[in-house]
Amino acid sequence: MNYNKVIAKNVINMPPSGIRKFFDVASTRKDCISLGIGEPDFVTPWNIRERAIYAIERGETHYTSNWGSPKLRLQIAAYLQLRTGVSYAEKEILVTTGASEALDLAFRSLLNGGEEILIPAPSYVSYMPNTILAGGVPVPLQVVEENKFKITRDLLKAAITKNTKAIVIPYPNNPTGAIMTKEDLLDIADVIKENDLIVIADEIYSELTYGRKHFSIVSIPGMRERTILINGFSKAFAMTGWRLGYVAGPVEILSAMCKIHQYTMLCASTISQAAGYEAIKYEMENDFPQVTEMLIQYDRRRKFIYNSFNEMGLKCFEAEGAFYVFPNITSTGLSSEEFCSRLLFEKNVACVPGDAFGEAGEGYIRCSYASSIENIEEALNRIREFLQEI
Repeated sequence: MNYNKVIAKNVINMPPSGIRKFFDVASTRKDCISLGIGEPDFVTPWNIRERAIYAIERGETHYTSNWGSPKLRLQIAAYLQLRTGVSYAEKEILVTTGASEALDLAFRSLLNGGEEILIPAPSYVSYMPNTILAGGVPVPLQVVEENKFKITRDLLKAAITKNTKAIVIPYPNNPTGAIMTKEDLLDIADVIKENDLIVIADEIYSELTYGRKHFSIVSIPGMRERTILINGFSKAFAMTGWRLGYVAGPVEILSAMCKIHQYTMLCASTISQAAGYEAIKYEMENDFPQVTEMLIQYDRRRKFIYNSFNEMGLKCFEAEGAFYVFPNITSTGLSSEEFCSRLLFEKNVACVPGDAFGEAGEGYIRCSYASSIENIEEALNRIREFLQEI
């Protein structure tokens, strides 16, 4: 059978994730240090794990509502009120199987064939494929290091056409570590409103900022009603494997998203929802002790890896959020793919080539510092040796 005739052409033409490709190879190599995957090295805090165990012991193993547990949704609403100053009702929150499902639902609920979504580039690998799978047209906004990888007013205005429907605002950003401040967001909010655009705000790294608190675009007057706010538990609470996320937004949009969700996912894991409730409740009641402790450790690693790359002669943007650095490797004369391939096979260190995040990422590599300081130090020693040898 010719399976090329069976499989959808847009799937055949879609490249595999550049992140997973290097991770899969690295996982087969002995003594390989991976700075490739954006996964906290911390174990999910014990109180969260204990609540999940208790849920199993109590037999809390049935479906919840498609929308998610009412108790969890109310707790998420309280958290968002605290963090953004914006009030959401229970009916304006949808619990999803990770923030990744939330993104997929957002794209599919918004897009008609040929409609455009503006996506900062470089950015997380799933935005453009999700747009294509939903029948839309991804339009890259090439953000540059000189502007701290931020969306600017002029860049946004130049990209808008009559077919533009929405914009993704993914800050703190993966892979660059860039943030958008209140002033930055105010500068583009008027353009968004004037052109009647929907915002998909991916704020999965909102708790992981250094030197200043995250500011959400929903906090700007007139933006709440046009913003799909996406977040989750993976990064801040070290809960990647629990696959728990959520969306907050206008009930009209969320109802459309839930319609897709109920036919494809039904509901997020009941056990994960119980754990998520404990995670937010405990942190809010105790002034975020566990999140703060992880953030302190990330900040220590961030400073170390940033300084080390610059000392090696690889110019490195100083990340202000998330847990990645994005050093510029053009001085080596190697492409991003060549650099990462050789580094993996010659020095047993896995990083992600910048072009995995779009063409705008060529000339960079992404390194995660969500790993122990010992692993980071050894990886940097090997990278230093690699640079000397080439």
